[in-house]
Amino acid sequence: MLTKFLRVQHRVRSFSTASEFLVERLTGDYEGVALLTMTRPAARNALGKQMMKEMRAAMDSMRFDTSVRVVVVQSTVPRVFCAGADLKERMAMTPEEVAATVYGLRSAFTELEQLPMPTIAAIEGAALGGGLEMALACDFRIAGAKALLGTPETGLAILPGAGGTQRLPRLIGLSKAKELIFTSRKIDSITAERIGLVDYAVDENEALPKALELAKEILPNGPIGVRMAKEAITKGIQVDQTSGMAIERACYAQTIPTKDRLEGLQAFREKRKPVYKGE
Repeated sequence: MLTKFLRVQHRVRSFSTASEFLVERLTGDYEGVALLTMTRPAARNALGKQMMKEMRAAMDSMRFDTSVRVVVVQSTVPRVFCAGADLKERMAMTPEEVAATVYGLRSAFTELEQLPMPTIAAIEGAALGGGLEMALACDFRIAGAKALLGTPETGLAILPGAGGTQRLPRLIGLSKAKELIFTSRKIDSITAERIGLVDYAVDENEALPKALELAKEILPNGPIGVRMAKEAITKGIQVDQTSGMAIERACYAQTIPTKDRLEGLQAFREKRKPVYKGE
């Protein structure tokens, strides 16, 4: 798998020069996949002001880009996905600045959650505090063998403030989420997979290849259908089932007039693979 990924790397085409949060598009077999890569080794990818500014710019660059069908969030920093908030920065802030910064993190991760295309977090090493909250905002999480996940905030006399208190219990259940948050416990990838915090626990350095494997399964499907399915699921799960059915109906209606839907029917009739263009 790693060798396969290294071959893919030669087909990467960059369209951003951000220093702490890179955006790259893959070509070849992975055309349609965008990598969001954290590259702040000196601070273990701590979520500072500049990094968050670049993350927002990265998301803005692809939010309405229909050529991007899957987004993978990863880190190039050894042994760390994201260590969480930049506490050195935080120590120099006034209480008002702290509140504004936490609000910025929370809203940025909501933007990540609301990206219309599927998102996958490829986690190698530590994903703590805000780093885990970033991963929670993705649709899927894949963790390597050396991954360490946790919400250490209560140990600092605060609480997860970038969506963790809301997304974690929705993902793994109320009691287990309380246990992890109240104890500040850190868990490994195997435990995280067992409780449903991550979707796959893989060997070390295999998180990104597994993410690309999953992305490759998504890519051939109709991108409008996939996006509308994500919207129906994400919005529908937050309301009662009757309201959710109305959301599903509205999302389905968006697919009916598309060229892709007609292409799917035509390909079925002609017994060939469909070629979807997101139209």
